[in-house]
Amino acid sequence: MLDAQLLALLVCPATHQEVALASPADLERLFRGIRDGEVRTVAGAEPDAAFDGALVRQDGAVAYPIRDGIPVMLVEEGLVIDRLDLRRGPAAGGEIVRAAV
Repeated sequence: MLDAQLLALLVCPATHQEVALASPADLERLFRGIRDGEVRTVAGAEPDAAFDGALVRQDGAVAYPIRDGIPVMLVEEGLVIDRLDLRRGPAAGGEIVRAAV
């Protein structure tokens, strides 16, 4: 989906935290959250669910959609997902998927 070198360079544009590819289960939960009205953009708008992947910020509070293989790393387009608990890392029992360059 994303080039490994590109993924290794990407960080949240607002906080500079690392981002990781959302797992298929996380994407399913994200789409369900959008459908159920649990997810808004950082700008407060209803999100467009027309994307094929997402990059989840390390703290699990925001995800950035990937549309046609291109990550949309605009702060206002970020999806507020803190209610969905998609956190990655040892505290959440998951794993951050980072590519080595």
